[in-house]
Order: sequence, then structure tokens, then C-alpha cells
Amino acid sequence: MSRQVNEAGRARLWPDGGLDRAALVVVDAQIGFGNDSFWGPRDNAECEGNIRTLLDKWRASDRPVVLVKHNSRTVESPLHPSNPGNALYPWTDGRTDLLVTKEVNSSFHGSPDLAAWLTNQDIKDIVVCGITTNHCCETTARVGANLGFTVYFVLDATHTFDRAAPDGSITSASQLAHITATNLHQEFATIVQTNDLIRA
Repeated sequence: MSRQVNEAGRARLWPDGGLDRAALVVVDAQIGFGNDSFWGPRDNAECEGNIRTLLDKWRASDRPVVLVKHNSRTVESPLHPSNPGNALYPWTDGRTDLLVTKEVNSSFHGSPDLAAWLTNQDIKDIVVCGITTNHCCETTARVGANLGFTVYFVLDATHTFDRAAPDGSITSASQLAHITATNLHQEFATIVQTNDLIRA
């Protein structure tokens, strides 16, 4: 879903210069998602590098960064707090304006309250990236939009895994990412790529 962004395109994406105060919300960039034997095949090998690029850009420009961590309720999950996979990837380096922990899909249903923090900071725009595309990232985007925030979803700074459908067929990770982008775009979020943001 590559997108060529010229000056006019940037104006359409961010007509009010909203990126100047947009918060980067990095969802569940956790070591446990590197456990391929648990999760299965994935898409987008560039995801982690693109998240790092966005983190570097946001921090260098002194824009707000929110890190989100999922505490699974399932003991067998690599993301359970008792397992080392619960930790954020070291390259996130823990520097954040807000750390949200959650037990459900939406980053807006964790602690502390993300929506309240954004409102208190007078932040109206969020940029969502992280893991996984079609679960916690998509849910965060949907809830954020329902709460009145303007949401930009960085598709190539997310990844997901193949999933079994109810009929037993397998939907590939790349198909799921395409479906997420289709579901979100112009309804809950604007779908963008990492380079769109760097150029903007």
C-alpha cells in the first residue's frame, strides 16, 4: 500500500500541521512476539526497523511518545508478566512520556488512562504502530477514533501472524494486514507509511 506523498498530499494528510503535536503510540513492541514457534509465520520483516525509525524521529523532535505493554492473562503466553517475553524490546530503550500497561486489545483500556493523558496534554492526533496489526493496533485505532482523536495508522510499522479462520482455512498475515488497512482507512484512521511521516 505504498503511497507517494508530495507537498499537496502532505497538506491533505495533515491540513492543520497536526503532526507537530501528534503522539506516537507504540503498541506492544515486546520480546515475546519474536517467538515464532508460538505465534507462527508473520509478515513485514521491516516492522521493527520502521518502529525504531519513528521512535528516533519523534524523540529527536521532542514529540510525545507513548509505549504500551500487554500483560497477558494466559500463563503459557510469552507475554504473561511471569515470562521474559513480557519485556519491551531493548531498542525501545524505555524512554517514554507515558507507559501504559493493559490486559485487553485496546491501549485505551489500560493503566494509566491513555485518553485522559492525551486530553490533559492537549493532544488531538495519534500515530499508531506496533504489534499486532489486526489485534491491538487495529483496536487501539478504532477506539481512539471513537473517542474523538485523529488517528494515523502506520501500516508498515506493524506486523501480524497467519491466523486460522473458523472454517479451518488459513488467512495469511499479509492478507490480514490488507484487511485491517481496508477496514480502518477513512473510517477510523488514515493509513500511512513510515516514509510519509519522515518526509512530512
